[in-house]
Amino acid sequence: MGFSQGTCTIDTAPQASSAVAQNSSNYKLTFKTFLRKIIWEFSLACVAASCHGKGLRKITMEHNKVLLMAESGASDDPQSVESSFRFSFGSQAELESMNMNSSAAAATVLMVNLGYESIARELRWRRMESLENRISHVAKNLIRFNYDQILYATHNFSKDRVLGRGALSCVFKGRVGLLRTAVAIKRLNMEDKECGKAFCRELVIASSLQNPNIVPLVGFCVDSEEGLFLVYKYVSGGSLEHHLHGWKKSAKGCSSLPWSVRYKVAIGIAEAVAYLHNGTERCVVHRDIKPSNILLSSKKIPMLCDFGLATWTSAPSVPFLCKAAKGTFGYLAPEYFQHGKVSDKTDVYAFGVVLLELITGRKPIEVKGYPGEENLLLWAKPLLQKGKGAIEELLDPQLERSSRSSKQIVRMIQAAAACVTNEESSRPSMHEIIAILKGEVEPVFSRRKKSGYLGNGCAVIDCNPQPRQTNNEMKSHLALAMLGVLEFEDVAYLFGR
Repeated sequence: MGFSQGTCTIDTAPQASSAVAQNSSNYKLTFKTFLRKIIWEFSLACVAASCHGKGLRKITMEHNKVLLMAESGASDDPQSVESSFRFSFGSQAELESMNMNSSAAAATVLMVNLGYESIARELRWRRMESLENRISHVAKNLIRFNYDQILYATHNFSKDRVLGRGALSCVFKGRVGLLRTAVAIKRLNMEDKECGKAFCRELVIASSLQNPNIVPLVGFCVDSEEGLFLVYKYVSGGSLEHHLHGWKKSAKGCSSLPWSVRYKVAIGIAEAVAYLHNGTERCVVHRDIKPSNILLSSKKIPMLCDFGLATWTSAPSVPFLCKAAKGTFGYLAPEYFQHGKVSDKTDVYAFGVVLLELITGRKPIEVKGYPGEENLLLWAKPLLQKGKGAIEELLDPQLERSSRSSKQIVRMIQAAAACVTNEESSRPSMHEIIAILKGEVEPVFSRRKKSGYLGNGCAVIDCNPQPRQTNNEMKSHLALAMLGVLEFEDVAYLFGR
């Protein structure tokens, strides 16, 4: 890789007197001798270093070095002591390809290692170039922001603009354009090695989605020095997490989220997830469905957001294995956190946990809960077997009785029970869950070991007690889920700002 050349010229005007000419000649000779000595020392050092390593180390050193090449030459005028030096930067390959003939005997080459900073900058530039190539086919359909616009929109990433924080990102509220349109700007952590891949995957997936219950991607920003940014539409109503579990309650002590809104959220998010699984060219698995990733508009329309962990599968119900389970404890399907098995049924399970939260008003993990009730699933599963008989025990006590719809409550309980079965093949598809929620099919509780969806319009739900081994696994899951809960317990409320 070549860089532009610069010229540094040292001029000394010729003197008329022979004494001055003699001094100048001595100066020139001394300078050349000094320069030759330095060149030899550098050359020997570099050759010794390159010969010391073998294999990958040798290749790395050769490519990581930047060469400083200096050509010196004397003026044609014998009375002049003008000396010029031309410096240029080039790679080892370019140096070896130079035609070093006899006329270039005066050419000298210095090898200078400019250090890791320059190397890191070069590697970062190459990664950005590769990233640009990967997103080029979708970037044309989005607004491209520069870093100055991002900086201005977020008031220099002011803490007051923080909407939420994740393990590898931070979301800021901003305003862009002449109309000062509100947006949510997601800043990815550049220190993470997988940042570039995660950015490309989220941008490609989110840009392909068009559904009224999914937060649309507006644009992006790629800056080699400052990082990667995704710009989403801002949803003003806050997160479901905030409305369900937030500290602020109404004056009467009732939840700020009435049953009608909860049911609306269940239907809307179910349709969004069904769209991800069957409404796009490739089946998309969200992998992080939870209340903090469900936003409500000013009209209480639910919208699914945050596709940072989203991925593709070849087809619905066709699983694949991933190296490590990523997501939020309490929402991870057993086959996912135990074996790394991912499919659309991974989202179905997480959606079932969200349904239980809508019904009960409880978090999936309650550190300060009563003994035996710390884990929502372990507490709720025996009650789900009772069907209608468990409504009063399951239902959020803060819900006003006048706002309840017993039919909708029963449907949501039945849908939740179908979603959270441990056996992935027993879980219905999202389209079947929507049918249950809308009352288009009537679920039938059965004690069959295998459960599924019958052709006569009845969903069979397995609510049998799980084997002892499975219960132990769930208790182990509880212990894992509690790790770090205290540390991050209050962070989720930032999403409601």
